Amino acid sequence: MVDLRLILFKACMGKKNKLKKFAEILSYPNVYENYDPKFPRLLADKDTEVDLKGKWAAEHFSNSNPIVLELACGRGEYTVALAEAYPEKNFIGVDVKGARIWQGAAQALENNLTNAAFLRTRIEQIDLFFDKEEVDEIWITFPDPFLRESKDKKRLTSSRFLDLYQKIIKKGAIIQLKTDSPVLYDFTLETLSQYNGAKVLYQNDDIYATSITFKELEFKTHYEREHLEAGKTIKYVRFTIN
Repeated sequence: MVDLRLILFKACMGKKNKLKKFAEILSYPNVYENYDPKFPRLLADKDTEVDLKGKWAAEHFSNSNPIVLELACGRGEYTVALAEAYPEKNFIGVDVKGARIWQGAAQALENNLTNAAFLRTRIEQIDLFFDKEEVDEIWITFPDPFLRESKDKKRLTSSRFLDLYQKIIKKGAIIQLKTDSPVLYDFTLETLSQYNGAKVLYQNDDIYATSITFKELEFKTHYEREHLEAGKTIKYVRFTIN
């Protein structure tokens, strides 16, 4: 018999934990948020409006190192792993869910990773917060594959989003997709084959079938481990769109 009291208790605790995380990240120095997509603005330290467009490296990271974005970063595990492995680069995890970002932001602070930051916003509005040619590289790690065809335009490798990335990346910038979804993998390759200026540099529909080609692919997120335990294969596409 289902215990409704237990279900309600767990739901209540989950909501409290989310609220706690939201409250904590508001004060994190490595997190910036765009709360209202209808009236977009970048906020830091709870309610301080800031303008970092074109100035992320100089004003947040206090250096001139390359900027790397992880889109749909979820818990920020990949952002943190990349920041630890490549201290000569600046990494920014982007996601719309603040409760997810909390984990990566907290870990980055705990590990004193000054080259890792997080941005909470809709990815559709990313060009509002990054300037032309400000981004050197993009990672898209296990995004929602939006399996219904009617949702094609929501996929982060659709031409709609590729056009958006064009506004902020440097010429020759590498974009990388890591996914367990064969639908998204095939869709991405098909989209790139028709996208003007796109070039696939490397593709692999099972990266762990042989030795790892790129060091960065060794990092595994929580969801990737779950996919592997479920017997799924991990796919990867490395490309440019200039």
